[in-house]
Amino acid sequence: MSFQLTLEPLGATIEVEEGQTLLDAALRQGIYIPHACGHGLCGTCKVQVCDGEVDHGAANPFALMDMERDDGKTLACCATLQADTTIEADIEDEPDALIIPVRDFGATVVRIEQLTPTIKALHLRLDQPMQYQAGQYVQVRIPSLGQSRAFSIANAPEANGFASEIELNVRQVPGGAGTTWLHEALKEGARIDIAGPYGRFFVRHSAAQPMVFMAGGSGLSSPRAMIQELLARDCNQPITLIYGQRSREELYYDDEFRALAAEHPHFTYIPAISGDADAGAGWDGARGFVHEAAREHFAGNFSGRKAYLCGPPPMVEACIATLMQGRLFERDIYTEKFISAADAQGTRSPLFKRV
Repeated sequence: MSFQLTLEPLGATIEVEEGQTLLDAALRQGIYIPHACGHGLCGTCKVQVCDGEVDHGAANPFALMDMERDDGKTLACCATLQADTTIEADIEDEPDALIIPVRDFGATVVRIEQLTPTIKALHLRLDQPMQYQAGQYVQVRIPSLGQSRAFSIANAPEANGFASEIELNVRQVPGGAGTTWLHEALKEGARIDIAGPYGRFFVRHSAAQPMVFMAGGSGLSSPRAMIQELLARDCNQPITLIYGQRSREELYYDDEFRALAAEHPHFTYIPAISGDADAGAGWDGARGFVHEAAREHFAGNFSGRKAYLCGPPPMVEACIATLMQGRLFERDIYTEKFISAADAQGTRSPLFKRV
């Protein structure tokens, strides 16, 4: 069984399978609805139901309050259709975004590399090439959970926009069932299922402005792919990467970025260590957090740039505050945030009908 979903103001009508979320159906048709967590927690994908009938799914009561439900709101990431329905969504016109429908891919794990004590690189050969923009991510199916987890693609596509192999950098999260399975159970030669590409985190090439990338932890994945793409396209705008870890041994791809900085005069690489003195013995580079290293390098003035942030939420928030204090407007700051499905709470909510 399937239903028809009409999306306003586009006026587009798509088919939605029974049990398929509004968000998944839209993305698989190349229609981007703003979203973030994908688990009904953040409220970013809130849409207005104009007519029809939906099941709110596992929408968190704080992300979708009772008064909003009564007013005809629902969360596209977890709502499913019970009848033909029309919704109104805040669909942005982004000139640098490519229209790439989300698809399912089978892949073979061709190599697993230990990048740091807590981060592994999974190199996946896809059964068919994937088109994506550097900075986007995929959802990896975790068989032991029957669920998927999001991971950014750590390498840029080829010049034609496609890639037959992708790299994912996975940090093992203490107590995280998904990352534990990927670190401990997944072996080279294994088969794995993924879906993608997802996300609105990519370089705004049309802006033609200097860029600063700020990353922490395994958040280096997206910036690495974006910088690879920029350098391959002979971008002549100044590019700065400020990357932080707690210790030197966690600072992966350090040699790679040092080599790129030596090869490309317009690319500047600033690694920073935030741990105590023992965490960086013999380290003569920047110390402190990413936002602190950025403030020092730019003397507190970020105006005229585009900023791309990827890392733990506290790091992202600190960087946003520093950038805005340094005369950078919010419209020039781009972030990619993931909220773990493990944080999801609440129970399935009742049906909602709008007439």
